[in-house]
Amino acid sequence: MSEAAAEQPQRRAPRASLGTPEGDDIFGSFDTRVARRFFSYLGPHRKGFAIAQGSVLLSAAGQLAIPMLIGRAVDAVVKGDPARFRETLVWFGVAAGLFAGMFFMEQWLSQRLAQRVIFDIRRAMFAHFQDVSLSFMDKTHVGRIMARLQGDVNSLQEFLESSTGAVGDFVMLVGIAVALILMDVQLGLLTLTVLPALIAVRAVWLPYSKDSFRKARDASSNANSALAENINGIRTVQETRREAVNFDLYREKARDNFKAQTDASWMSQIMVPTVDVLTGVAMGIVVVVGGHAVLGGRLEVGVLVAFLIYVQRFFDPVRMLSMQYTVMQRAMAGAYRIFEVLDVPVSIRDKPDAVALATLEPTVEFRHVTFGYDPARPVLHDVSFKVRPREVVALVGPTGSGKTSIISLAHRFYEVGEGQVLVGGHDVRDVTLDSLGRTIGMVLQEPFLFTGTIADNIRYNTEGASDDDVIAAARAVSAHDFIIKLPDGYETRLGQRGRNLSVGQRQLISFARALVADPQILILDEATANIDSFTEQAIQKALKVLFKGRTCVVIAHRLATIRDADRIMVLQQGRIVEQGPHNALMRAGGLYHRLYTSAHASFDDQVVAATGDAEFASKT
Repeated sequence: MSEAAAEQPQRRAPRASLGTPEGDDIFGSFDTRVARRFFSYLGPHRKGFAIAQGSVLLSAAGQLAIPMLIGRAVDAVVKGDPARFRETLVWFGVAAGLFAGMFFMEQWLSQRLAQRVIFDIRRAMFAHFQDVSLSFMDKTHVGRIMARLQGDVNSLQEFLESSTGAVGDFVMLVGIAVALILMDVQLGLLTLTVLPALIAVRAVWLPYSKDSFRKARDASSNANSALAENINGIRTVQETRREAVNFDLYREKARDNFKAQTDASWMSQIMVPTVDVLTGVAMGIVVVVGGHAVLGGRLEVGVLVAFLIYVQRFFDPVRMLSMQYTVMQRAMAGAYRIFEVLDVPVSIRDKPDAVALATLEPTVEFRHVTFGYDPARPVLHDVSFKVRPREVVALVGPTGSGKTSIISLAHRFYEVGEGQVLVGGHDVRDVTLDSLGRTIGMVLQEPFLFTGTIADNIRYNTEGASDDDVIAAARAVSAHDFIIKLPDGYETRLGQRGRNLSVGQRQLISFARALVADPQILILDEATANIDSFTEQAIQKALKVLFKGRTCVVIAHRLATIRDADRIMVLQQGRIVEQGPHNALMRAGGLYHRLYTSAHASFDDQVVAATGDAEFASKT
């Protein structure tokens, strides 16, 4: 094996830990017909768009009249006709005023229209991301999603803000060509001979520019993804002292982004000097040919002056249209990526005849459920059980045995591969997601708090909860004492993800949030793992209040938290190997008994030989 081949895996391994490009593969299979779909967002704003276009046309008319009026004024001066000169000045003022007023109106309406359309697109993307399944989010880097929500949307905004002006530029282009021919056919046609060269250059430029702009957007997405991942994992980075390694990895992506952006910039700017050269050629034709015509008495001086102004302005819209096309290419590349996101199918949705869970017996039942995040590699194998009303059931087992998968299926975060999951006697696929969310409350191992006040976070999924309800819930879970010691009590504003609180305090607030919601079924996923022993004693008392009158499913590795459960189910390799109350399992002498009587305090400490545990651990 060559040295280069031997080194290749060593380069690839660390790169995968900092924003890998594979995250965009999920977006690769959609054909969106970008332009027509993008412009469909203008539909609700037809009136504003029509007014903006009307302003553009009037502005272009005023701008077209100005050179002709200047030429007329020059002729009036040359011929010594003051009356005609004064009349021309009046019309010049009207044309200039029309141009200035309509140009302002066009710019204001274009900005307003762009903001409204972008608002609709951002709202559509946010709404879609609220509904996409967790299986999609599992495969996609947050940085890539944010690049599409921000960078690509900004490209569309830039295009919309300048797109109405493109119509005016096109009208100017046609209007000037017509004016040149009307003033002098021979000189006009001679001046326009530079257009075939311009068309040929653009025909060569277009395919390269489109490819360049797409690569620039993709490179930006990769760099943003790497940056977001590194920032989100900054604690781990600093703990493992990987700053230098991650800097090298990010520098590589930043360099790729730099190259892609400079290539796109070069492609966008190459048309500017091309147009400038053609402008110079056309001006030279007018000066030489037109000058001879003036000297020969065939052409008036004012017409030559108007010709020169028109030729100069003729290539201004050409230049602007070239730049606008660059903006449009970037925008279409961004729109393509945005619509790829909007086309990601929502696999978890309500059926047309879905029913709302109302009064029901709060049961959770699995019937012969087989499930895998990758269907070819199941995590759960033919699992069947029923949690009876107001029963407290604990799920225990080694890491990767399928505990978290069970509660995810109960809340229908994923669809089962085989079998049924029933809540209150109804298949979860036959009930509305809203009613299922109101019926089942969850407290996760990693509590997520949102930016806002502590009170806002406690009543997060129960907006109608009063301040008394919030305080009562906090008291019940022993959170009230530490909250009132904060500078603003319940109105204390939390930082990102509640970082200004300890992990245990954040978990207590998530307990209070679940209690305020008052669900009929409560699921705790290792919810006491991050709480110290002293706090755990208070939590155990609070849990008895929380469990009262509710059906509860508890996942725990710390056996002290589930010893008093009505029933304990022991999972191993995606199967239920034993179940029953604590005392019965101890008498049975199985896996639970071996663990409990060992010197270990957690199933994670128990060595369990299981093929494929590593794969299961990645999902549970």
